[in-house]
Amino acid sequence: MFALRDEEGALDAVQDAMAKLCMRYVTRPPDEWPMLFQRILQNVIRDALRRRKVRDTWIVLLSKLGLAGDDAHEDAPDPLDALVCADDRNEDAAPHRRAEQAQVLAILEREIARLPQRQREAFLMRYWEELDTAETAAAMGCSEGSVKTHCSRATRTLAEALRGRGIEP
Repeated sequence: MFALRDEEGALDAVQDAMAKLCMRYVTRPPDEWPMLFQRILQNVIRDALRRRKVRDTWIVLLSKLGLAGDDAHEDAPDPLDALVCADDRNEDAAPHRRAEQAQVLAILEREIARLPQRQREAFLMRYWEELDTAETAAAMGCSEGSVKTHCSRATRTLAEALRGRGIEP
């Protein structure tokens, strides 16, 4: 549970694991519950870490594009912000970088639009809307395994498409 990095995430994982144990294995003998709980908890943690890894990859890319929820961009930009410091501290805010970021974003949007519908739906629900696997499966009317497969294929396809264009996700 230390891998979840915060107490709240760890408690959520334990609660999810306990709920799954109660829903799926209530008919099993009580002496089997500790081992079942341990396995379920390990799977919940692995799923959370996988989800975080994929989400972090896309958040890093979007933050490089200046789209990671920064409200400061809503105001009129300060002309001094376009100047690049001598030590390149603000190189990412330079006008040529912003143009590059806009191009990368356009490429990413086109690649997401090219995904098969189910992969696109699963990817956007899981990583943009931050729904968990069960919520996404319910919304899509499919199994959790199908959601995982669609998300895996979508992230692999997007990463390959970006790499093919010289962009490292």
